[in-house]
Amino acid sequence: MASGFRIDHDLPGGPQIPAHDCWGIHTARAIENFAISGASVIKMPDLIRALGYVKKAAARANAELGARNHPRATAMMNARARLIEEGKFHDQFLLEVARGGASTSTDMNANDVVANIALASADLSEGREDVLHLRHRVNASRSTNDVCPTRVSLALWFGRERLLTAMVGLRGGFEARAAQFNSELKSGRTQPQDAVPMTPGREFFTYAVIFDGNEARLRESRALIREINFGASVMGTGRDAPAGNTELACRHLAEQSGVPVVQAHNPVEATQDTDAFVQLLGVLKRVATKLSESCNDLRLLAIELHTGFGDIRLLARQAESSVVPGKVNPAIPDVMNPVAFEVISNDITVTMASEVSQLQLNAFEPVLDGSLFKSIKHLSHACRTLQLKRLAGIEGNHGVLSCRVAESIRLVTAIKPHHRLRKVGIDCQYRHCQRPGSGRCGAVARYTKHKGDRSTTRGGKADLAGDVSGMSGPGTQALRARNCQ
Repeated sequence: MASGFRIDHDLPGGPQIPAHDCWGIHTARAIENFAISGASVIKMPDLIRALGYVKKAAARANAELGARNHPRATAMMNARARLIEEGKFHDQFLLEVARGGASTSTDMNANDVVANIALASADLSEGREDVLHLRHRVNASRSTNDVCPTRVSLALWFGRERLLTAMVGLRGGFEARAAQFNSELKSGRTQPQDAVPMTPGREFFTYAVIFDGNEARLRESRALIREINFGASVMGTGRDAPAGNTELACRHLAEQSGVPVVQAHNPVEATQDTDAFVQLLGVLKRVATKLSESCNDLRLLAIELHTGFGDIRLLARQAESSVVPGKVNPAIPDVMNPVAFEVISNDITVTMASEVSQLQLNAFEPVLDGSLFKSIKHLSHACRTLQLKRLAGIEGNHGVLSCRVAESIRLVTAIKPHHRLRKVGIDCQYRHCQRPGSGRCGAVARYTKHKGDRSTTRGGKADLAGDVSGMSGPGTQALRARNCQ
């Protein structure tokens, strides 16, 4: 045997493993067999942390129920699992996200690591299954069938909470811009021609309300994710587990992780069913779609004044052209689109992975996990980036907005109720405004004067703006209540 290596044994033989690494033969086989994507679970620390909580809760339940772990082994595994929770030894989880054999390799990787850390702490050499047998002691009363779905639910809870925090911050950014831009008028647009006047504040607050609704949908997903089959062992049948194991293991897991997990009503169904994950990614797709849509709007609103909308100005974040001096590209809104594209494609992957479940087990959980966690991670980062790098630096083109509203023929929509304009009158006004050389604001004023009501024209542009400003409604809290009805 080469120096610095040890040999662990399994049915096919005994490969060489670095002597002081905590992963063992089961991990080595998975590394050998599944060199597919280069994406490792080490990039998903929530999954590893969740495994630590699961193994710790399992060891504690086994000790209290007198299962096969003797006290010394239980104490060692309990302590070592805590180290995994705290972020240590994560570099010992080397498996690819894309792998076959359901999640058995993941479970055995964790068993390898827990056992070998415990052995090393007792001054015993790694791989000593005569002291800590992976199946009979480390994995006592457990199966991959209950360990891995539970760690996915736990890890999704952690990731979902971070995404919620990022979304709350993003909504706050939109609300801050809404309050900042609520005192001026601009032209609203549909398809995307000038429509009725509105305030930029109302425009930005609409995005805040949209993300508020998405937060509510994400919170609703808690009910399904917190339902687990932990302790139900192989296929959810409870085989090889002592009486009371499920209840005790779930209680310890909730206490240690802080996640309010509950037992599934039917563990067999919970073992094979992945509908909760499909529903969660449907919510993530909704978040991604709205994130992309809002950034599409920001790009339009920031088109340079000389050739387009110019409603807002974006703060320059980098040199954004190799040729044009002073050019500011919407780089931050741009990057939101591919994030949304990825999440939407991940939704298809999760849907298909869930659909091909066979009988009592879904063997495609690894790709399902990978798609979910990439979606949550990338959306969380995207929301924080948009809030901090773009919303915080947006400015309004104040004078330009007022001028455009004053010159828009769409002001007639706002003054129509005051002047009781009949349809034929509106048509005449529209033709009059379109005459070459006719200023639009002046045309509206002349038309209302011709109709015999001078109340609006006396004050000129200011009174017209006053008529329209009422359309922006009361403060943001009342606006939120109205938009949420």
